[in-house]
Amino acid sequence: MKRDKRLCLLAFMAIMFLVFITSSITSVEGRKHHVKKGKTHKHQKDKNNKGNSTAPDSSPAPAPLPGYGSYPTGSNIFDVLSFGAKGDGVSDDSKALLAAWKAACNMPKATVEIPSEFKFLIKPITLQGPCMPHLVLQIRGALLAPPKVGSWPKSSRFQWINFKWIHNFTIQGSGVVDGQGSQWWTPSDQIYYTQKKFKHIPNWKPTALRFYSSFNVTVRDIKIINSPQCHLKFDSSGGIKVNNITISSPESSPNTDGIHMQNTRDVEIQHSNIGCGDDCVSIQTGCSNVHIHHINCGPGHGISLGGLGKEKSVACVSDIVVEKISLLNTLAGVRIKTWQGGMGSVKNVSFSNIQVSDVKVPLIIDQYYCDKNVCKNQTGAVAISGVKYDQIIGTYSVQPVHLACSNDIPCTDVNLIDIQLKPSFRYRGFHQALCWNSYGKSQAPLLPSSIDSCLRRDGGSVKRIARSREHVCF
Repeated sequence: MKRDKRLCLLAFMAIMFLVFITSSITSVEGRKHHVKKGKTHKHQKDKNNKGNSTAPDSSPAPAPLPGYGSYPTGSNIFDVLSFGAKGDGVSDDSKALLAAWKAACNMPKATVEIPSEFKFLIKPITLQGPCMPHLVLQIRGALLAPPKVGSWPKSSRFQWINFKWIHNFTIQGSGVVDGQGSQWWTPSDQIYYTQKKFKHIPNWKPTALRFYSSFNVTVRDIKIINSPQCHLKFDSSGGIKVNNITISSPESSPNTDGIHMQNTRDVEIQHSNIGCGDDCVSIQTGCSNVHIHHINCGPGHGISLGGLGKEKSVACVSDIVVEKISLLNTLAGVRIKTWQGGMGSVKNVSFSNIQVSDVKVPLIIDQYYCDKNVCKNQTGAVAISGVKYDQIIGTYSVQPVHLACSNDIPCTDVNLIDIQLKPSFRYRGFHQALCWNSYGKSQAPLLPSSIDSCLRRDGGSVKRIARSREHVCF
């Protein structure tokens, strides 16, 4: 009996074991089938969405570039490479620069980094504020403008890189800003008018770097080359410092002013080398309290105030100091140029310690300025007073002094002090200094000697005439 009970118990246990094994096998197969179905579903989804998804890249991620993209979290350095820039000089990196700018703009003391050994093609762009203070654009590599005229949008031909509403901002670095402007400069008038007629060349050309309504701006150490037109422009700005920059374009490149400013005050430009196809520094209407010193200029057209008063406009320029300047093989040395028919005044201007070498005309006041073959004679002029030329020394190739003041509004309080100018080896002009309707004083040493009798003595009535034109600038 006991034996039967044991046999029954063993049989029951065997049956239970078989049931357990069968259930386990079924469960495993079920899980396998579920996984298989899941995978099949995923592949089917990828297949159905082939046009909307990207298959994962099985290749290993490229190693990060040394020194780039390794900034710690919370860093205030915004490298354009981290925002998708290619830096190959061909791909359009404008969006990357703009993205880096916008990110940096919102952080105090941030830096937008243009890394060395890369070339970034940038299409016309506006980098706009207001931003947090002490923003820096660090240029170590190269920024390249579009090289072909036809690739510039018609609405973006006024400037290339436009800085707008920026305060407490610095551009610095050892890099290059290259306007690639050769296609904008035509080799002859015939080609120019032919291309202009067939709309290959627009009526106006872009400035490389332009600041508009920006204050407390510093530009230092960088190199700006081959701009289609002006290299560096300040418009309606103030508190400007330019130091140790290089500007370079060929002598034959038309209208490529080095530094151009208008409606801008409180400016210091120093210790820089400028060579271009127009004025090394151009000071236009609305400028005051400008100090320019320790500049090497050439080739180019010299340091100029104007042209002012075009199309009977009002021009106001005052408190300009230009000193310790070296000019080599330039069209002019230091000059003031105004159009006939203008209004306003130029006053309190000092040119001192100017070294000229083979300059065509070192000292110029030209109130008959005309950039065409013929300009209409007009009455009225911008009044010029309080101009000092002191220690202008070197050589000229055409004429030493050319002071051609308006018939209607004489130049007053013009001082010629220590002017020593000799003909250069390329001299092909006049030894005689020209002074027309210009009043003031001269002080030895003076060479050539004709300078001594060049100016008329001031008279009270003459000053009253000149001052009557100044009220529009108060």
